[in-house]
Amino acid sequence: MIAELLADNLSYFLFGAFPEGGAMGGLLLTLWMSVLACLLASALGLAGGVALTMGGRRLRLALHAAIAVLRGVPVVMMIFWCYFLLPILFGLDVPGTATVITALAVINGAYLGLAVHAGLGAIDIGQWEASRALGLSRWLALRLVILPQGLRIMLPSFINQWVTLIKDTSLAFIVGVPELTMVAGQVNNREQVYPLPIFLFVAAAYFVICGGLSVLARKFEA
Repeated sequence: MIAELLADNLSYFLFGAFPEGGAMGGLLLTLWMSVLACLLASALGLAGGVALTMGGRRLRLALHAAIAVLRGVPVVMMIFWCYFLLPILFGLDVPGTATVITALAVINGAYLGLAVHAGLGAIDIGQWEASRALGLSRWLALRLVILPQGLRIMLPSFINQWVTLIKDTSLAFIVGVPELTMVAGQVNNREQVYPLPIFLFVAAAYFVICGGLSVLARKFEA
């Protein structure tokens, strides 16, 4: 009975209403949001970390203040802010998916910015001095010598934050985005039987995604 329940709803779990011409949902939407949010968060984190390392005093103070605020804001609150604020700022009907991706990218980018800053700071000062002795500017030294070494140090922090971001996509249901958790809730409400297997399936899906990411990262690091 449980296997039949999961089999009958498997397509909905994986794709939402997408196969029948509806909007993308389920696991596919979770993966789509995760990839885009991870890429945006990584870009923001890299830019923020470099600015914290190379920027002037005023810029560093402003960034530290912004990061402190973002780290103190719950993810749910950030999603609500983006959901209601972005349409006002742009005068457009911004999709809920875009607001969730923006919220996750901003709040995780703040954490990654500190990871980048710490990774760059961990490189021995002699590497900077040797680069300058070879005639490289500070920015060329950063790009060609320091950053490649720092990325190896930063990678575990990036993986941890990406895993956290992927799990936080489950909060998208609060603004009506039909990702995997919301789809599972809809199936559970419709069937009204066996909620444990339904949400164990969801947990297993997140475990496979996050575990697979960790395995790939270890291979890349090696």
